[in-house]
Amino acid sequence: MSNESIFLPQEFIRRKRDGLDLSVSDINRFVAGITDSSVTDAQISSFAMAVFFNGMSADEGAALTLAMRSSGDVINWCDHGFDADAPITDKHSTGGVGDKVSIMLAPIVAACGAYVPMVSGRGLGHTGGTLDKLQAIPDYDALPDIETFAATVKDVGCSIIGQTGSLAPADRKFYSIRDVTATVESVPLITASILSKKLAAGLGSLVMDVKFGSGAFMNDINEARELAENIVRVAGTAGVPTTALLTDMNQVLGRTAGHAVEMLEVVDFLTSPSDAEPRLVQVTLALAGHMLLLSGLYGDFTSAFNAAKNALDDGRAASVFAKMVAVQGGPRDLIEKPHDYLKLAGESLPVFANGSGNLSQTDTRAIGNAIIILGGGRTNPNDKIDMAVGLSAVQPVGTNLDAHTPFCMVHARDADTAKAAALMIQNALTTSQETVSPTPITVETIQADGKG
Repeated sequence: MSNESIFLPQEFIRRKRDGLDLSVSDINRFVAGITDSSVTDAQISSFAMAVFFNGMSADEGAALTLAMRSSGDVINWCDHGFDADAPITDKHSTGGVGDKVSIMLAPIVAACGAYVPMVSGRGLGHTGGTLDKLQAIPDYDALPDIETFAATVKDVGCSIIGQTGSLAPADRKFYSIRDVTATVESVPLITASILSKKLAAGLGSLVMDVKFGSGAFMNDINEARELAENIVRVAGTAGVPTTALLTDMNQVLGRTAGHAVEMLEVVDFLTSPSDAEPRLVQVTLALAGHMLLLSGLYGDFTSAFNAAKNALDDGRAASVFAKMVAVQGGPRDLIEKPHDYLKLAGESLPVFANGSGNLSQTDTRAIGNAIIILGGGRTNPNDKIDMAVGLSAVQPVGTNLDAHTPFCMVHARDADTAKAAALMIQNALTTSQETVSPTPITVETIQADGKG
C-alpha cells in the first residue's frame, strides 16, 4: 500500500494546526470521513478550531465548500420539470437575533415569478435559525425528500426546508458541532457551510445578507465585508452569480425574538405590512429586489424593488406563504388563526431599562443568550428547543424608555427563568439623555464585479 493511499485525520488536523497547506485530495477525504462517520466528532471539532485560528487559503476554502456540496445529492432542476433558464434563486443570512426575514422573503419573491428553493439551517450560538422557527408551526414538514421539495417549489413557487439526509450531509454534522464548540466565527467555515447547502440546491443565483454588529457573528464591519467578498468570490467560481448586502445587527431585527413569537410576527408582516417594523420591511424588500434583479426577471433594481413591494402590499405574498405552509403539512388556516397554532409560554414579564432615557445601544448578543436561558436555543447539538419562549414588543434603538415603557416582554415557562433572562436583557441596555439616531440597516452592497 502506498503512502498516498493512507489518510490519517490526526495528521490532517496537525497540518492545519501548524499553519501548513492542505491538499484538495486530503480535504475531500476528511469531508468523506465526516459523512461516513470514520472521522470522529472530536476530530471535527479539533479541525474547526485549527481553522478558526489559522484560516484557510482561497483554494482550501473552495475545496472544502465543493467537497461538502458533493457529500450528497446536487439538485438538477431540469430533472424535475423546470426549464434550463428558469429563474431559480435564493437568499441566505449569516444570522442575527430576531432575523425572520427568509420566511417572508421567499413568498414575496415567488409571488413575483421566481422560484425559491430555500435550504435553511438551525440556530447557531446566540442566533435563531429559520428551520427552528418554521418548526414552531404544527405538522410543518421541514425535511421532505428531494422529489417532494422540487414539486412544492414548482407548484407554490417556494419551499423552505432544512437539510435533508441527501443534501450536503457533511455540512449538517459539521454545522451542529461548530454551534457548541465556539468555532462559528470563521470566514472559510461559514462560507463552506452556507455555500455547500446553496450549491447543492442547484441555484441559478444567490443573495447574501451578511450581518455585522453586536448581535452578529461578525462584530466588525470589516470582518463582515471580508466574509461577504469571500462568499461572492467562491460562489462565482462555482458558477452561481451572487450579491451580498452588509446589514446592521446592533439591535434586535423586528419586534420579536424567539420561535413561535417570531412566526406570529411573520404572519402580521405579510397580512398587515403597513404596520410592520420599518427596519424589517427595508431589509426584506432590499433583499427581494436584489434576488429578482439577479435572477433576470427585472432589468434594474428599482423595478425589482417595486415589484416586491407590490407583491407584499396586495396580499399575493401572504397567499403564497399560506399555500406553502399547507402544502408542507401545516395548518391551512394559519394566516387566519395564527394564535390558535403558535402558542406562547404562560409566564410574562416586562423588562425595564436600569434608568430612563433614549435607548442608545443594546448588547444584542446578550439578548440572544437570554433566549437560550429561556430554553429557546441550544448548548448541545441534541438539545430540544422550547418554541413557546422568547421576547415580544421589542423596542428599537432611539425609543424613550421609562418606568411605563419597557424594552420588551419576556415569555417564559416559570417566574425564576423569566427573571434571570430579564436581568440579562436589562444589563444589555444602554440609555442616553441625548437624541439617538440608529444606523441604516443596509450599509453596503457587494457584487461579483467588485462594485460596492
